[in-house]
Amino acid sequence: MNLFMKPLFSEPATASDYRYLAKQKLPRFLFDYIDGGANAELTLERNCSDFNSLQLRQKVMRDVSHVDVATTLLGHDCALPLALAPVGMSGMMRQRGEVQAAKAASQVGVPFTLSTMGVCPVEEVNQAASRPCWFQLYMLKDRDAVLSILSRVKKAGCDTLVFTVDLAMPGLRHRDTRNSLSSTTARGKMSRAWQIAQRPSWVMDVGVKGKPHILGNLSEILQNTSDFSDYAKFAAAQFDPSVTWDDLVWLRQQWSGKLIIKGVLDIDDAKRSVDIGADAIVVSNHGARQLDSAPSSISVLPSIAKAINGDVEILMDGGVRNGVDLVKALILGANGAMIGRPWIWAVAAKGEQGLVDYLSLFKQEVQYTMALLGVNQLAELSPDLLYQ
Repeated sequence: MNLFMKPLFSEPATASDYRYLAKQKLPRFLFDYIDGGANAELTLERNCSDFNSLQLRQKVMRDVSHVDVATTLLGHDCALPLALAPVGMSGMMRQRGEVQAAKAASQVGVPFTLSTMGVCPVEEVNQAASRPCWFQLYMLKDRDAVLSILSRVKKAGCDTLVFTVDLAMPGLRHRDTRNSLSSTTARGKMSRAWQIAQRPSWVMDVGVKGKPHILGNLSEILQNTSDFSDYAKFAAAQFDPSVTWDDLVWLRQQWSGKLIIKGVLDIDDAKRSVDIGADAIVVSNHGARQLDSAPSSISVLPSIAKAINGDVEILMDGGVRNGVDLVKALILGANGAMIGRPWIWAVAAKGEQGLVDYLSLFKQEVQYTMALLGVNQLAELSPDLLYQ
């Protein structure tokens, strides 16, 4: 690959532009970690193609001089109905990546969700940003470790917990195998070293300036670790395939703040989440990184929204790339959406300012789309604005 390849544009504008730049910046195994999906990546393709197939109904000759996209999500004021989804190891994509993303989100006025598997600890993230992050949690086999994490994030100022329920076991992501992401063999290590050597700017930005390379939110649990791989091994061993709804009831009892259940694709699961006391659900297939051949999130959103009937707030993720996609999700019953890959592409490519620019344009896209649909308020978005 030509290390001096110039992009085909002067400034990035779309998610795909930032993706292109991120691919030039990152070692291949890290780019494919955030870019790839499970197995044959069928659901990954559907997440976007199903959005693209939805056609909006243009309305003309309406007074749209006061388009307002501001809202609240889980009681938090938001400049638009959008939140940044949790992305593990973001601090390996850009120097202190989670911090840069949280600062950008605060500047624009949307929530940032910190992954349990983030490089930057919750204290560092919240100290840097002007608003506390949402914190994403996986259920670990060690329930004392879970309690320790909950205590820590509450002390750090977080009041919203995003609990991921669709990771009974990690998905099979063949790109990671091909690129030796977690290989411990000599060949695998040599492959990663070669990929890193091709990205000298990443070596300086992340490899040198981005230390420590650890999972910061697990640092108090694993105090005697020697490197990043120790955390990764612990995390892999701690994912609990025996988790049931009873464990979710237990978690609800332990956490007094807002609780969002992320990873719901089934109506019965959505109703069960409401029954145990969730404040919101995220209709999500984990960015198509878990069950391949699962439906796209946008395709099941309408039926889930109808079944929930406003009992809790509904977010969705998977395939949202721009403001037009967000408007489509709102039309089909979501209160808001989350984005994952687009924000980490922007941070990897251009850092904090890149994400600010991307989110600012995203907001503008929402405003323009609503105006061309003939509406001024988010509450006016309804299914009759889609061709059926």
